[in-house]
Amino acid sequence: VSRRLIYTDREDQIMIKENYDLVVIGAGPAGLGAAIEAKRSGIKSILLIDREKYLGGILGQCIHPGFGLQIFKKELTGPEYARIFIDQLLNEDIDVLTNTMVTGIAKDRSVMIINPETGPFRIQTKALILAMGCRERTRGALNIPGTRPSGIFTAGTAQRFINIEGYMPGKKALILGSGDIGLIMARRMTLEGAKVEMVCELMSYPGGLTRNIVQCLDDYEIPLLLGHTVSNIHGTRRLEGVTVTDGRKEFYVGCDTLLLSVGLIPENELSKNAQAAIDPATLGPVVNEAMQTSVEWIFACGNVLHVHDLADNVTLEAQHAGRSAAMYIKGGLVKESGERVSIKAGYGIKYVLPQLIDFYDLSSALSLSFRVMRPAKDTVLILESNGHVLFETKKELLLPGEMGIQKLPSSVTEDMKGRKDLILRLDKVRA
Repeated sequence: VSRRLIYTDREDQIMIKENYDLVVIGAGPAGLGAAIEAKRSGIKSILLIDREKYLGGILGQCIHPGFGLQIFKKELTGPEYARIFIDQLLNEDIDVLTNTMVTGIAKDRSVMIINPETGPFRIQTKALILAMGCRERTRGALNIPGTRPSGIFTAGTAQRFINIEGYMPGKKALILGSGDIGLIMARRMTLEGAKVEMVCELMSYPGGLTRNIVQCLDDYEIPLLLGHTVSNIHGTRRLEGVTVTDGRKEFYVGCDTLLLSVGLIPENELSKNAQAAIDPATLGPVVNEAMQTSVEWIFACGNVLHVHDLADNVTLEAQHAGRSAAMYIKGGLVKESGERVSIKAGYGIKYVLPQLIDFYDLSSALSLSFRVMRPAKDTVLILESNGHVLFETKKELLLPGEMGIQKLPSSVTEDMKGRKDLILRLDKVRA
């Protein structure tokens, strides 16, 4: 029996069906982009599920500008960027379930959900897109010694407190980690009247985008200490200060707030539950050029696949996943000639995606997404197989905090066929 549910943002009632052509889990930029694109690609029956009350995912609390530059050629805030896609979604005939948790994915292509209106409920689908995003690493992942006072937050939690809930986390802060959220929160805390003592980064290079270092730290004269970390936490009921070290010497910094911006992890519990193969480098599912996981009817995109630095790239990748899932449902995801090949990360490369090439007949050109292990100037990006170079291009500067995207000519894709494993690596510029 179909269940009647209320979608809170639209305040109209929909009849939830027990069978859908496509289910999309996650209604952030990835889920919105994938659902809309699949609908426009001819899929009639789509269900979008999100555990939050409202659509948009993390974008709702990202009130800073910097979104939309690639897709819309103008600078938008996170809520403005989300609103464009939410409006597009509401103009399409797509069923939406908010305030709903997905509790399991079964081999028979069913999705188990739980919702205050339905209780436990099972939905059958032909294809599934994973778009659950990512989560922040916490203090527990770092094993920082010391006491356990209040005043220690992940940067994203502090961002929600200020931008959504209207609470200030503290008055005097130190930020550990130079990820983009931490950099943005250094500026946000300063604008709200707090004193940000410094940003400490364990690595010898920053982890966020260069523009955020300039706009969020340099413009507000907030120091960035590379090669430094927090080695101890002090305080009883409330944080009183931290010990900072560079591995040789230590010094004490008094503060009532410690924000952690020490990395993001794909929300991969459901990916594992679905028995999709996981890449140990990205901690997200292994996919081919169609964003198809090792479970043929399941696709993945966005930060659940690998952590992006720009929401625009999340949307573009999600649209590709939506088109591919639509092709699969309609029986149009057809392989060209050629056996599957894998692409592995070589020297200087942390990971490359897609990890597999199945030579599907896709309308879009093959693109590789990758991150480097460390900053690299005046280098050459090389794709090779057993010493045979298929493609190479010079790169002036590659940074770990900025995801690289390399489009490949169709001739290179053709040259991949029949070869063994491919390697993407860096090399020095030859004279």
